[in-house]
Amino acid sequence: MRKQLTRRALRMLELSISRFPELQGKAMTVGHTRSNLGSAIVPRGDGPQTRWMIRLKVKGLSYNTIGHELTHLTQGLAQIPRSERHKGARTRIPGGEKQCDIWTLARSLLFCDEPPAYLKLPRRIRENWPPYAGRVRALCSAAIRKREKTRLYIRWLEEEFKKLAHEPLRGRPDETQGSLPFDA
Repeated sequence: MRKQLTRRALRMLELSISRFPELQGKAMTVGHTRSNLGSAIVPRGDGPQTRWMIRLKVKGLSYNTIGHELTHLTQGLAQIPRSERHKGARTRIPGGEKQCDIWTLARSLLFCDEPPAYLKLPRRIRENWPPYAGRVRALCSAAIRKREKTRLYIRWLEEEFKKLAHEPLRGRPDETQGSLPFDA
């Protein structure tokens, strides 16, 4: 990926990886893909030959895409015996694309630079993402807490998104998120 890796993409990767303490100390390969936004290769074990890998499309790269693929790797940590896991590992993240979107958005505001790919969002939220991003993130965090009590937390979350879309917008639709580190 060295040919495709820009300084901007490298800074984005470094900042994103810093939000995943459970992946610290893991040898990770970052590759390039042209077919989709990104992908993750999750190993079955954690031996010396284990390859943790993500592939990213550098053109149009977002923090959300990087975070999503790194979250897939943390989902893979659940397959590693407890004794071999990083001491700072968070609670187990369930497998699945929607689950991955939820945990990615809840992890850090950094990953809220674009709407998630797999969660069902009303058009109004998707098309006016910046003013809704913080509230969607808060709902994702609430859904994770709700998961402790019910298996229907994703259904609950997507219903909450519908309600949110009917609320008045806070701020202008063209407003940008000033707290995110966007680079030229």
